[in-house]
Amino acid sequence: MSSEKSITGPPRLTRFERARIIGARALQISLGAPVLIEIPENVSRPIDIAKLELERGLLPITIRRKLPDGSYVDMAIQDLIQPGGERVGGTD
Repeated sequence: MSSEKSITGPPRLTRFERARIIGARALQISLGAPVLIEIPENVSRPIDIAKLELERGLLPITIRRKLPDGSYVDMAIQDLIQPGGERVGGTD
């Protein structure tokens, strides 16, 4: 329907969007998808790897936010991640 550059809704990932992205990416990693970062020695769980990838803005994922009129806006997660890492999504 619509694809805009302006932010619709919260100007960051909501806690629900963040959880869904991390969960989906962790599933991909656990099923053998290539990892997009160099994995630190102290990290081995797919969910922790997915969190690091999200915080570094490396995931090529688009968020679709539905509007009250039934249309939607697609936004790249890079536009919604806070500088210095995505850690503020849990306040909604």
